[in-house]
Amino acid sequence: MFRYLSFFVSLAAATNLYATHYDGSIYTLSFDSRNSLSIASSLKTCGDAPSWLTFDSSTRTLYCSDHAGNTTMNGSLSSYSVNQHGRLTELAKTVDVGAAVHSTMYGGMHGHKKYLAVAHYGGSALSTFALPLRSDKEPLQVFRYQMSQPGIKPQQDAPHPHQVILDPTGSFILVPDLGADQVRVYAIDQHSGRLNVCPSLNYTAGSGPRHGLFWKSKHSDSEQAPVTILYTVSELGGHFNAFDVSYLSSGCLAFRETQSFVPYQGGQLPAGAAPAELRMAGNSLYASIRFDEGFPPNDSMSTLARSSNGTVTFSQITSSYGTIPRTLVVNKKGTLVAIGNQASSNVAIVARNPRSGELGKLLANLQVGQPGQASNSSTGLSSIIWEE
Repeated sequence: MFRYLSFFVSLAAATNLYATHYDGSIYTLSFDSRNSLSIASSLKTCGDAPSWLTFDSSTRTLYCSDHAGNTTMNGSLSSYSVNQHGRLTELAKTVDVGAAVHSTMYGGMHGHKKYLAVAHYGGSALSTFALPLRSDKEPLQVFRYQMSQPGIKPQQDAPHPHQVILDPTGSFILVPDLGADQVRVYAIDQHSGRLNVCPSLNYTAGSGPRHGLFWKSKHSDSEQAPVTILYTVSELGGHFNAFDVSYLSSGCLAFRETQSFVPYQGGQLPAGAAPAELRMAGNSLYASIRFDEGFPPNDSMSTLARSSNGTVTFSQITSSYGTIPRTLVVNKKGTLVAIGNQASSNVAIVARNPRSGELGKLLANLQVGQPGQASNSSTGLSSIIWEE
């Protein structure tokens, strides 16, 4: 009897994660209280090259974007219901702009509908959809980007949106564009879900902004207004940047740069190394560093410390426990970090000290699908999320 009870408790303590792989599959992973990480199930779905997952915990719906396609060939967007064991059932699949790499939900405030915004790296576009997703519905909006001439880096042959960021008020969408050296800004119409174009945040030529996030202070002193800061990492220029954000009467945003530095030990990246993902938990930020082989043959994670006024400094370099860390996610308790390494196609679970923010020992490591190729960005593991 006690053996069965112990087994039940172990199952109850298990947490699901979901991973996409460019082999055309979504994998459900199970991480339990014994630090055991395993593949619970997999599903061949989400087009030829699943690239990004967004989970709506309120409806237990998973959205998957497809990296297939380009500016002239479409990709797809799919939705799935998720049961308590992490098994997926397809709800809808619709045509979307090609080569999607990231998405986020917005809306849903004050009883309004929810929407999904999708960034298309190879498709040079941003698309939006009203939720729930339906197979017969077209995108709500599609913004297609063009450049008058290529940028100064080879990767800047065209606009390359790489992420969709929602601001702390839920009123603005930001889109880092690696190809155009800018973060595109949109104001959200909460009634219709439509996006209105605002002036962009421009970067130095050759920067290639890739990912970012917002932080908003919480001042107890009523005389001091809260501060909102945008943090970004640039793949091509290798810098971490911070911007004070102002909300204008015009209904758009203004930015003032306050910091710019290389988020790496010694303030210099090895030749060919580049920041990729950026996440924040508590007073710490984490940037994945690709191609640095800081822990041979593995790449690195850079930990940054944020002070009470929002200033950020370099703190720590640790192993990503794989090669080309494309994505990372911190669980809600702040005790675990899941790192998705693209080329080695493994998921590493690392302990995190929720007080200091320091990353500790490796708790679990699991290969998911076949390894990718460092020279081919459309192979290997593409994303990882917690079910939270």
